[in-house]
Amino acid sequence: MRGKQSSQRVQRCFLITGSILLALVLGIFVSCQGLPANVANCPVTPTPPANTSIVPPAKEPPPAALCGFPLTISSPGNSASVHSPVPIVAAANPPDPIYTVRLYVDGAAVLYTPQPTVNQLIWMPNGQHTVEIVAEDTAGYIATTSMQVNVVAQDSGATAIQDRQNWVSCSALIAGSTCAAGQGVAKSTLSLNQAAPSLDGSAAKFSLAGDHPYSNELYWTPLGGGNNVSHFSYDLWFYIDNGNAPQSLEFDVNQAFGGTRWTWGTQCDFDQTHHWDIWDPLHEIWVPTSVPCNHFPSNTWIHLVWNLERVGNQVHYIDVSVADQTYNVDTYYTAQPNWFQEEIDIAFQMDGNYKQEPYDVWLDEVNLFTN
Repeated sequence: MRGKQSSQRVQRCFLITGSILLALVLGIFVSCQGLPANVANCPVTPTPPANTSIVPPAKEPPPAALCGFPLTISSPGNSASVHSPVPIVAAANPPDPIYTVRLYVDGAAVLYTPQPTVNQLIWMPNGQHTVEIVAEDTAGYIATTSMQVNVVAQDSGATAIQDRQNWVSCSALIAGSTCAAGQGVAKSTLSLNQAAPSLDGSAAKFSLAGDHPYSNELYWTPLGGGNNVSHFSYDLWFYIDNGNAPQSLEFDVNQAFGGTRWTWGTQCDFDQTHHWDIWDPLHEIWVPTSVPCNHFPSNTWIHLVWNLERVGNQVHYIDVSVADQTYNVDTYYTAQPNWFQEEIDIAFQMDGNYKQEPYDVWLDEVNLFTN
């Protein structure tokens, strides 16, 4: 494990230089065996994470730096006046692979990423806030940086999500765990910035095919984080080239912080329940609603809006509007506990039928309105 080797190198560095702590006191900043200065001069040997495949609970308040490596926030500037959600751009340059990066607002963790870079939207209420980023690498070194921002207004939320570059996907499994489920691995592609068909000149095209019946593909895009927003409207348009091909289409919103994950999962189940199903996060099951859902017409734009709410440790499905007809749902379920990846994201899943008929779906004007 590279992190362990780095710690061993640091121990050797202590032996070679005599006393790194003494060198620090004397102001002698030396490097050893080509190690970065912060590592070579570190007066302690950090403890590497025992298992880097596990995301640990966030420490609140955030931990202090431990021989920190370069970590900078490039946008916005310190003490800037901003609108929420705030686009925050930051980057870490650790000596070993990154383990976790977390963003805190006023001491509470609101965003986790396994990447050394942050380019996300952060929801905050109006007023002055302290934003801190904490990055830890696989050797146990910790870097921190912070800034102040003044939120002066609230924008509508995340818009034009179909054009975002950070969509990710999975089929039946991911890292050995269930992801999109189904009975096989689907073949799927995503093409951004499609001029036609499109409502505004830039749609996202999702394609599903494959050799295994009932194979699915789940797409999601991390939008950012925040714990002050609790009402969501997942508002989008979709267009199917072969309306009879999908087994179902799924549209989800997720919010996570404080060790809890609120998942609002919704699917139009064409071939089994013939209704809109909603997800019970605690019991991890689909539950049919009374809202009917049958195959959508081919080559037709359909407008879909799900209104959702976080109430304590519950998810609340308020209502759904399909092709401008609104149906009341008004159903509550308990959220998922023991979840330690802070984030707000949206998802879209394509499910294959018993013949795994290929089909394409275009999404356009995809927005997550919040308040």
